[in-house]
Amino acid sequence: MKRAASILPLDADMAALIPVPPGVPDPAAHPVLFALRDVDLCYGPVRALHGVDLSVHAGERVALVGTNGSGKSTLLRVLHGLLAPTAGTVSCLPRNRQALVFQRPHMLRTSAQNNVALGLWLRGLGWRQARQSAVEALARVDMAELGGRNAKALSGGQQQRVALAQAWALDADALLLDEPTANLDPHAKREVEALMQAFAQPRSGRTMTMVFSSHNLGQVKRLASRVIYLERGRILADLPVHAFFNGPLPEEAGLFVKGEKI
Repeated sequence: MKRAASILPLDADMAALIPVPPGVPDPAAHPVLFALRDVDLCYGPVRALHGVDLSVHAGERVALVGTNGSGKSTLLRVLHGLLAPTAGTVSCLPRNRQALVFQRPHMLRTSAQNNVALGLWLRGLGWRQARQSAVEALARVDMAELGGRNAKALSGGQQQRVALAQAWALDADALLLDEPTANLDPHAKREVEALMQAFAQPRSGRTMTMVFSSHNLGQVKRLASRVIYLERGRILADLPVHAFFNGPLPEEAGLFVKGEKI
């Protein structure tokens, strides 16, 4: 029998039934923001996610790792509500309380400042105020001097910083990032990593939750508090970062960490 698929708002009663993931010291102080139960997602005959059970609590920094095609990008899109599951249940933050930064950010053919301001304007902020908030967000990512530059003409690292400024301006509770430094030179990678570190610090009394995919295991060690290893759409390991890199792992995950799987 085919299992039904559903997307539900996450309420307190439902959150209380969700198992606590590893590394969450005080679940009462860190509410559940995302919960997937027995989720499948198929692209035609291809099953990109298979029986995924996952919960993410506020304040976590979760790294998704695995080989190409393991389901990392698909899982991020399910969390953000861009893809509906074929089967299972997804309960997550409203999309206006989270932000997704793609591996190759899409920039409109207008200034960097307007690219940031547009998202705020679409949420109901007046255009003048949206542009002012965009200036402040671009300054936060060291892009104030390039705010008037056509965003399409910026380098890959600069465009990634504009995308992070968009997320910062939206004041989201959760930031999802799909291979945020994959196509950048070493200097730009360090800059984006530093911004990710800064975004993870408390802001206005709360800490932004971060879920990111990465092939860079050094980056995972530096930025994550928890690591999830995916293999062919299944979660095979879900551990605190120290345990993932220093404890026993399933064979497939161990080969990946050793660099024997790409």
